[in-house]
Amino acid sequence: MKINLDSDAEPRRRPDDLAAEEPLEIRLRKEPLAVTMRTPGQDIDLAMGFLLTEGIIRTADDVLTAQLCAGTDTPNTYNVVDIVLGADVPPPATDVSRNFYTTSSCGVCGKASIDAVRTRSQFDVRTDKTVVAARTLSEIPDKLRAAQRTFERTGGLHAAGLFTADGELLVLREDVGRHNAVDKVIGWALREGRLPLTGHVLLVSGRASFELTQKAWMAGIPVLAAVSAPSTLAAELADEAGMTLVGFLRGPSMNVYSGSERISV
Repeated sequence: MKINLDSDAEPRRRPDDLAAEEPLEIRLRKEPLAVTMRTPGQDIDLAMGFLLTEGIIRTADDVLTAQLCAGTDTPNTYNVVDIVLGADVPPPATDVSRNFYTTSSCGVCGKASIDAVRTRSQFDVRTDKTVVAARTLSEIPDKLRAAQRTFERTGGLHAAGLFTADGELLVLREDVGRHNAVDKVIGWALREGRLPLTGHVLLVSGRASFELTQKAWMAGIPVLAAVSAPSTLAAELADEAGMTLVGFLRGPSMNVYSGSERISV
């Protein structure tokens, strides 16, 4: 039922499109590893990106097979991804202090401390000499928004977009979870053999959190931009990693919190 108190029209009933949210269970050799609440679609990329950003795998070659399975639900929902790692890939060390259950709003819920999630990247972002024009940065939010087809219908999804330093949109992913959208982007890049993502910009439609900064670092992304605010931990981690962190990217205005040498005015 649609109610508008600013209108003289009576409340009316009409169909509405809602963003899909379902659980995805990620299994390693049929053993449960993680459950995340996500928007179905690009689930293999999501699982691959998750494994990379959690430091479980380093390259696409670490994965022998990755397949979407029916699981045990009735009717089958295909909400399970089963992954087989190579014999030389160490299994993840999981315990009660490192719980891999995630929600659509938080990707590190249940982990006991920041030390438990501060995964070190295999890529040295400090050596990335990429320079991005501030004018180019100011234009990419509109490009991201124009490509958000599902958001246009539902208004209920976050987006992550990977851009070149010249502002070309390479890939966009939408999800109810901002961390899932980023994992889907990184998983795509991993399968495409593009890592490290030297010379690229990752734009997220919401705020820049610690976990998103960590994920960008794990993929070797030198510039992370957000249309909303960063957190203190995000700014601290970006500075530690040698990343450029941009927040409040709205039209011609933006705040640069770290790595300002990469932004030319």
